[in-house]
Amino acid sequence: MQVTGIRRWAARHDRIRDALPAMVLMIVAVGAAAAGDSGWHAPRVAGVAWTALSCVPLVFRSRWPLPVLVLTLAIDLTAMTVVPDRVSTPAASLVALYTLATRSSRRTAWTVGLIAAVAVTGVYAATHEEPLLVGTSLLRLDFAIAATALGDAVRSRRLHLARVEARAERAEHTREAEARRRVTEERVRIARELHDVVAHHITLVNAQAGVAHHLMRTDPDRAYDALAHIKETSRAALDELRATVGLLRQPDDAPDSRAPLPGLADLDALIGGIRAGGLSVTVTRTGLIRPVAPATDLTAYRIIQESLTNTHKHARAAHADVLLDYGASTLRVTVSDDGRPHTPKGPGTGHGLIGMRERAGAIGGTLTAGRKPDGGFRVVAELPLSLTPATA
Repeated sequence: MQVTGIRRWAARHDRIRDALPAMVLMIVAVGAAAAGDSGWHAPRVAGVAWTALSCVPLVFRSRWPLPVLVLTLAIDLTAMTVVPDRVSTPAASLVALYTLATRSSRRTAWTVGLIAAVAVTGVYAATHEEPLLVGTSLLRLDFAIAATALGDAVRSRRLHLARVEARAERAEHTREAEARRRVTEERVRIARELHDVVAHHITLVNAQAGVAHHLMRTDPDRAYDALAHIKETSRAALDELRATVGLLRQPDDAPDSRAPLPGLADLDALIGGIRAGGLSVTVTRTGLIRPVAPATDLTAYRIIQESLTNTHKHARAAHADVLLDYGASTLRVTVSDDGRPHTPKGPGTGHGLIGMRERAGAIGGTLTAGRKPDGGFRVVAELPLSLTPATA
């Protein structure tokens, strides 16, 4: 915790952070200048002064790394020439080389680093009359290359950590966006389910209530049957609403609160309710009848339910036909009625057709709807019998 606090404090004070190596170099320079073969003595002023002069530019090494390196290198090389007997390791230049390597491209760092290494080695060898690539001259070359390599390694590590953090941040944003998208899709799906359930059953209840009201005085027995159908229809509506809203419950809720959604196996009960409302319906199945994917099963049921509901609400029709044609890979659902052209019983919003098209498209199917030439309305849906992993 203390190390992290020091790093944060140093990050907020650039000049002080850049000056810390200069302070360390000054302390080392004074100690080296005061040491000798015969023991400690007063530091040589010339050597300490040149070291101090080369350390001054380091205060700005983070802001201008290349100019600082050029300046410190010029001072160190001059000091080697003027005061050859001082401690001749160009420490300030090494710090500047390291800083440049951490803050520039690899190509720039190594180009400048090799030039600086050759310059330091050549000047030292010339001023001390030593061979160029042996002894202490070669040691200066190694120091310059090591400073450049260390700075390049630090820069690479920082870049790697930054990329890892960026990937993690992008992944987090992607997960959040995907979660929001899934929540939105689920809300739309549940809203569609609620629309279908409520619209269908309320339409049937309204029709059956109208029949009961019409027959209450003239035929009480039939009126009683209509009221019984109202009771059954309202109970079915409550059951489906409970099942749909149950999708919003948590996994640890009671199992009986999450009843299965309806499918083509429940088509007879659906048709029975429609017939009780006064609309004659014929159901025909062709092809090889076989199980379909659960999503297709629910979609086909909802399309038939919505189509018959629309017929009951908006068309002056006496009869409707439902055709289920099982093909090799698709289920063709056709719902048509004999309503008279341009005589709607009431205005529609168009949401029912939009919802049916969205349902079919969501599982990779298609839906078309329109008036028939001889009168009436037809809805045709082509739905896949089995779903790909993407549509599933």
